[in-house]
Amino acid sequence: VVSEHFPDAREAVEKAHSNMDSNMPSHVDLVPQPWPTPPTHFMTNKFTYGFQEFVNTYGIPRYREANPALFTAATFPFLFGVMYGDVGHGLFLFIVGLMLVLNEKKNDGVKLDELTAGMHVGRYMLLMMGFFAIYAGLIYNDCFSLGLNLFGSRWAFEGQEYGSVAEGAKAQPTSQYGSDESVYPFGLDPIWHVSTNELLFFNSFKMKLSVIFGIFQMFMGTCLKGINAIYFGERLDFLFEFIPMVVFAVSLFIYMVFLIFLKWSTDWNSRMLSATCLDPDGDGWGSPDYNGEWVVCDKVGTGYCTPWGYSCQEGDNTVAKCPLNYGGDGDGCQPPNLITTLINIALQPGNVAEPMYPGQAGIQNILLLCALCSVPVLLLAKPYILSQQTHQPIHHHSDEEDALVHDDEDGEEHNFGEIVIHQAIETIEFVLGMVSNTASYLRLWALSLAHSELATVFWEKAMLSTLNIDASWGWFATYIGFGVFAGVTFGVLLAMDVLECFLHALRLHWVEFQNKFFKADGVRFAPFSFQAIIKEA
Repeated sequence: VVSEHFPDAREAVEKAHSNMDSNMPSHVDLVPQPWPTPPTHFMTNKFTYGFQEFVNTYGIPRYREANPALFTAATFPFLFGVMYGDVGHGLFLFIVGLMLVLNEKKNDGVKLDELTAGMHVGRYMLLMMGFFAIYAGLIYNDCFSLGLNLFGSRWAFEGQEYGSVAEGAKAQPTSQYGSDESVYPFGLDPIWHVSTNELLFFNSFKMKLSVIFGIFQMFMGTCLKGINAIYFGERLDFLFEFIPMVVFAVSLFIYMVFLIFLKWSTDWNSRMLSATCLDPDGDGWGSPDYNGEWVVCDKVGTGYCTPWGYSCQEGDNTVAKCPLNYGGDGDGCQPPNLITTLINIALQPGNVAEPMYPGQAGIQNILLLCALCSVPVLLLAKPYILSQQTHQPIHHHSDEEDALVHDDEDGEEHNFGEIVIHQAIETIEFVLGMVSNTASYLRLWALSLAHSELATVFWEKAMLSTLNIDASWGWFATYIGFGVFAGVTFGVLLAMDVLECFLHALRLHWVEFQNKFFKADGVRFAPFSFQAIIKEA
């Protein structure tokens, strides 16, 4: 009996017993458990049932262990939306889920085929997947591969209002850089969809976003491991597994996220301008892009000045002209290549070519030392303490007692060896897994890129090419083109790509997230049922 329903079970038995007019009293009470671990059962509703079955397919949680389904209900449709983000395609998926939800009472009493029954069970999952696909599509500003100018672009091309934009023209901001008016209110500016560097920008944006989401989800899984250890009173696991794991993850991977946000939030226009030589009498002097105070130098040397008042000399490099003095080749005035910066943390400790903040090299050395020290602690501390706890003082025995002692020592050595091997496997799995799993989250970027590029190809080849036909039969070509466009969109993007993104999101939860804390070796609760017994008989 489920513990929270124990009073209901007692009341039902007493009520049934009283209806029998029996003189013997009824008795329902707890008995000693004949099993080492109680079975696991979670109370679910129509919304959470599909997500719980999603987790149970991988494995049953241990009794009282943190249930991954609680977090999966939010993160699974969200990560699906990140990969599938498109307002138009997500809207179709949302409508399918909404129709299944509205007709749930009708479908509950009908025998459905296997495919329809599966969709009925996951109706709320489909609804949430469609919702987050629409949300991510609004962030990407992507609807059937087309940008939506919902709030008015903050950039404009010369001659744009007359429809005569020259090839290779550069868009100019409609308001001052950095002001509130220069920021698109929600999502990305639609101007990116018509720019020549569209793919370069979206690749950089989505790749960094994938890494951020992946590291946060894996770190959340590591924190759940610590919560499990606290709840079950496993002090060794908390001190010598969870804490070293957190130190290792924070020192390298959370720091990576910090660098990404720092680079995003830094005004590189102002920093690069501060290390640029300008003519004090020229048009560029006094530009609002520089955040500091403009100071005219003594014009010794080339006659040019930096915005902060340095007299430029022949052969000056960025270090000489930059006012920040952060070190390295860029001295803080050049945006860094984050991949190179992160690789050099391990390969070239203390060497930061393009630092973003003062003392970056020293801080990275400290973080690297913390990460390196956490590995031997994770590997050796727990086995060593367990060996000390099982060690017994040496005293003299008879021959028969010596034989028994030797057998016990062999057993202890065998158990200690198993502990060391198990800990070594867990250490290697975590350390290497943090690297490989972070790379695995790049599938968020890859599938989002594939989805948007396929949608673009279908639109340009099937629709745009036929719309541009000026012949008298152009309408018929457009009619055929629309049929082709609708067919390939449904077959590839609304069917195959949904399944592909679903499976990749499934893998990210089963492997990258759940293996940080989830043992999946619990026993599912099976209530006593006369009907089930008779059916099996």
